[in-house]
Amino acid sequence: MKIFPYKTYLIVILILFNTMVASAQMDIFQAARINDTVAVKKYIDKGLKIDTVDSSGYSPLIIACYNESNAVVKLLLNNDADVNLRDKMGNTALMGACFRGYDTIVRLLVNSQSIKLDIQNFNGATALFFASTFNRVAIVKLLLAKNVDKNIQDNFGNKAIDHAQMQENNEIINLLK
Repeated sequence: MKIFPYKTYLIVILILFNTMVASAQMDIFQAARINDTVAVKKYIDKGLKIDTVDSSGYSPLIIACYNESNAVVKLLLNNDADVNLRDKMGNTALMGACFRGYDTIVRLLVNSQSIKLDIQNFNGATALFFASTFNRVAIVKLLLAKNVDKNIQDNFGNKAIDHAQMQENNEIINLLK
């Protein structure tokens, strides 16, 4: 079967359009990663879904939190990004910020009205577990001030205090008693 030139042209246009749409979705992740508020704002203004996820299940908010992109985090939160969205392991943006030790981002997230502070990932860990395990004293204090549940157990029967004890961090141990 012979394809006429206009059909070939149409196929090429469709392929290019699909490629542009796919790359536009990927660009918001890169913009979040590098704290590019101008680019993220353009995506928001175009009506693109800010809670879309990449192949690892990371939303732009989760990526921004893992990369200390404070301005993008603030912009996404102000545009109603889902602060409780989870990646493929069940981790949230708050867990990522606690893991990385980004106090400013943790403050932004915990002050979000819709945040659920005690979400557990697929291993049963909470944001407090990450802060305790990675010796993030200031973040532990911040989470406790927001009344997180320090008695939650993970899938192995451990509480946040047990993780602090494994790290031999007496300051966090005393905070969690």
